[in-house]
Amino acid sequence: MNLNGSDPVDRLLQTYSETGGINYLDSAATLPSRSAIESACADLMSLMFPGFRGEALFDSRDLPDVTRSRMKNLHARLKPEICKSFGDYPASNETERKAEALLDFFMSQLPELRKMLWTDIDAAFEGDPAAKSYEEIILAYPALEAIAIQRMAHILYLKELPLIPRIMTEWAHSRTGIDIHPGAKIGSHFFIDHGTGVVIGETCEIGSRVKLYHAVTLGARSFQKDEHGKIKKGGKRHPTVEDDVTIYPNSTVLGGETVIGARTTIGGNVFLAQSVPPDSLVYYEEKQLQIVPKRPRKTGARNGGFTG
Repeated sequence: MNLNGSDPVDRLLQTYSETGGINYLDSAATLPSRSAIESACADLMSLMFPGFRGEALFDSRDLPDVTRSRMKNLHARLKPEICKSFGDYPASNETERKAEALLDFFMSQLPELRKMLWTDIDAAFEGDPAAKSYEEIILAYPALEAIAIQRMAHILYLKELPLIPRIMTEWAHSRTGIDIHPGAKIGSHFFIDHGTGVVIGETCEIGSRVKLYHAVTLGARSFQKDEHGKIKKGGKRHPTVEDDVTIYPNSTVLGGETVIGARTTIGGNVFLAQSVPPDSLVYYEEKQLQIVPKRPRKTGARNGGFTG
């Protein structure tokens, strides 16, 4: 293989030996496996919604044994990935203990988290007249999957586990079109109607009973840079949305200092980078809609008047 007098394989191999963030060959074994994390996400959804996700239950009396088996398998699947995420694999005794403690804590939070998810299902049922049953929401609503995975990833994010929470929410993002950073704080009864194109940033804080429609962005404004021209990391960059707020499709709310007051409604296609007091209605005053008769077409004219 030769291209312009040089072997592209040799030139590609040379880039592997150069320093840089994309070269991780010597330590690749310490990176968590995306496929393992994605399988764990599917297992977690089965734990949250037995009978709806994962293998069907033929008899409800099997549920205790099936649940214990799923928890055991999930523990075994996640522990080495957590050790890798900490950059220590094969893991030292200290890292093993750290991973074990984190997993024990995570598993202990699942019962309360499942109760929180039921509030999200309630919000979907009450907030969408097209929803005919809870079963339909659990089986068919993409927002529930995105919210469920984000709530679980958020627990690990708060424990400062690297990489894995982002892999989890990206799995949900790729399946649903809903991009929620694991760092976002989200209250109960959260509903995203339709959902496609929703983006919620890392430092966003969302209260209870908030409803978003598709293509809503809760994002950051322009980023501050340090003396070297590098973007400053951290800090509150995304808005706060208080209780009982509704945001309609294609609206964008930006900025860490932006607070959307409780019980506010933001109409569609709004661009907002300032705070709004409680009980507000935010919308653009549109031009008056005009409906007029079409111009009469010439006989035989088609496609805008052209004839073929």
